[in-house]
Amino acid sequence: MLARLQKFITLALLAVALAWAAVWLGQGRPGLAVVGALLIAFGYAAVLALEFALVARVHRDDPTPRASLAQLVGAWWGEVTHSPLIFCWRQPFCPDAVPDEPGRPGQRGVVFVHGLVCNRGFWTPWLRLMRQRGVPFATVNLEPVFGSIDAYPAQIEAAVRRLEASTGMAPVLVCHSMGGLAARVWLQCHAADARVHRVITIGTPHHGTWLGRYARTSNTRQMHQGSEWLRRLADSEPPERYRRFTCFYGHCDNIVFPASTGCLPGAVNRHLEGVAHVQMAFQPQVFNEVLASLADVPSDDTTGLMAGAAAR
Repeated sequence: MLARLQKFITLALLAVALAWAAVWLGQGRPGLAVVGALLIAFGYAAVLALEFALVARVHRDDPTPRASLAQLVGAWWGEVTHSPLIFCWRQPFCPDAVPDEPGRPGQRGVVFVHGLVCNRGFWTPWLRLMRQRGVPFATVNLEPVFGSIDAYPAQIEAAVRRLEASTGMAPVLVCHSMGGLAARVWLQCHAADARVHRVITIGTPHHGTWLGRYARTSNTRQMHQGSEWLRRLADSEPPERYRRFTCFYGHCDNIVFPASTGCLPGAVNRHLEGVAHVQMAFQPQVFNEVLASLADVPSDDTTGLMAGAAAR
């Protein structure tokens, strides 16, 4: 469903931009044609700029380091350039470019859990790296896209079971954004602590996000900072569970802020400097953390590998 929706949006924006350019070129106004087409195609950059302005304003007394203007601008530009590749190409047009890899007995695998308005195509660079390294993996497409997070554990359970059946080992869960909350609900619903080796969350609003005040869908309302749903989830969890978690968070996260909302007490909480929400998922520190969590995979530097994979 999401792939079709994003495909429609991408093609519609392109059609409108080209139609605008054609109309004004036909009237001998090339400047207006070009400027208007660019605004239509890249108007999302202005929305992103507003998000980063809010990041700076809402920080206030948050205990995480305050981002500098240069860091915010750099993160904005990174998100402007990363987002179209994911939301206008990988997810709508080639979400299944890299099939799941079941692996063999004795190999520890990875279950990838994406975030809001994403699908398995989000993880394509990761999946290429995992296949290159011979690491088993399974992915999910969380649906309904705008439904309750409580509906997602069954899909995570199915992915975990696929890896359990082929490898006989508890997998590592790698979760971006809302996916980390879905993983926590899965752990609670299925009493699955013994069935997961490690949970690594990237930009997950463990305590909600300030942006949640503008939420309109079931899952975004659940991610409102300090929501009743989040309080009930935390109250239901044993405190020792968080020791299984590594939480990556950042002061330039334009979706999950203030930054400390991405942390859990008792978890390994790791701050990423100067990178935005989508970018966070593709940082070398995160790659290496995942590889280090896999008993049979060395945790050497993967920067070059991932740079090549991310470009495809």
